[in-house]
Amino acid sequence: MSNALLRYWNLHRVSLLIALLCGLLYYAFGYHLLRSEFTKLCVLYAALFFLCYKLIQFEKWNFRLLLVLGLLFRIVLLFSIPNLSQDFYRFLWDGHLVLIGENPYLYTPDGLMESSGALIPMGDSLLRGMGPLSAANFSNYPPLSQLLYAVSVWLGGGKVLGSLIAMRSILLLADVGIFYFGRKLLKLFNRSPHLIFWYFLNPLVIIELGGNVHFEGVMLCFLLCALYLIHSGKWVPAALVLSLSISVKLIPLMFLPLFFKTFGLKKGLMFNILVILGVALTALPFYHPQFSGNYLATLSLWFSNFEFNASIYNVVKHLGSTMDLKPWELIKTYGKIFPFLVIAWVGLLSFLRGNRSPQDLALSMLLILTLYFFMSPTVHPWYIISLVVLCLFTDFRFPLIWSATLILSYSAYRTDPEVVESMGFLVVEYLSVYAFLVYELFKHRSFIWLIPKN
Repeated sequence: MSNALLRYWNLHRVSLLIALLCGLLYYAFGYHLLRSEFTKLCVLYAALFFLCYKLIQFEKWNFRLLLVLGLLFRIVLLFSIPNLSQDFYRFLWDGHLVLIGENPYLYTPDGLMESSGALIPMGDSLLRGMGPLSAANFSNYPPLSQLLYAVSVWLGGGKVLGSLIAMRSILLLADVGIFYFGRKLLKLFNRSPHLIFWYFLNPLVIIELGGNVHFEGVMLCFLLCALYLIHSGKWVPAALVLSLSISVKLIPLMFLPLFFKTFGLKKGLMFNILVILGVALTALPFYHPQFSGNYLATLSLWFSNFEFNASIYNVVKHLGSTMDLKPWELIKTYGKIFPFLVIAWVGLLSFLRGNRSPQDLALSMLLILTLYFFMSPTVHPWYIISLVVLCLFTDFRFPLIWSATLILSYSAYRTDPEVVESMGFLVVEYLSVYAFLVYELFKHRSFIWLIPKN
């Protein structure tokens, strides 16, 4: 061993041993874990989260080492089959449809298999894998996501593992983009650049994006790029990049009213028009008279039919049960009211807060998504990754607590394939998050942030 390597080992041997242990734990997580093994799942995740904290604590200024480790942890999961979510089967199904020139928004998998199942390679196995719920509904993934699925299937030669490797490569590049733009924005906001590692090394991010191939990372990469361009005074490119973010995941649509304060009424309107036009251009290849009806019908299910890992909705449901309200009627009523409450909250933050700088925008975005996820009937673990990124540019850290406790939501799969939520575990998850949020609100006296600065 050369003197330089020996010196490096002596300086960083504890961190390197921690990294080796993390790599072994990610290997166990990706290749030797079933979703129903809840105790094993929690032990592995808790250990990874603690070791992530120690790595950042010991090496927070060693950017090169932590960057390499984050990439290596993702590479460990490169050849695994996602074990916590079966959504990837639907991604592959939609990707195959796009490649053969069919519109994924016009057919349900069940219906297409009955009429012409031979169109889709491995159609039977993909249909079984995605489950009856996904198979019975139209696709709800936005246009750019569909194109990324198609590219992944093409690069993977139509094979499941090859397509997964292609998806993970795209997500790895997106995470590098988040690291790049996130670090730049942190410096511009006079915040410690090492905070980006609370995203880049976060086990929730590595497992849900790198392992379970959810495309929130691509959406967030475009969003941070747009914020950086806004800070640089390049609002036209920022609008086009933001449209790409929306075309991957619809979540940033909620942020559009914020820009009226950022740019003023006239330029804000032009910015919003450019964003909408950009989204429309990405949707143009999929245009069909039935497109909007099918898409909105599927999207509405998230508000009125599905429920998972909810907080406020579960409280409402419990109160409703004491009044003998039927659960299936309650969620439909709640689903009609919930969007209007979110719209009111977005309007409040858009027109009462300043939102002049990207830093103000990041805080408003965090507050919008926080209420949205607190009220939503469905909160899958990977949804919260957006909060993890945005909180790094603010004084709030409760999303990091949430990223640690979210693993408790997987208690619902202890009886896999049947999904049975445990209210006890959900109470622990949300009490931790709410308690820390209240602590931070009083610590920073953040209630006054809703009042205009001028």
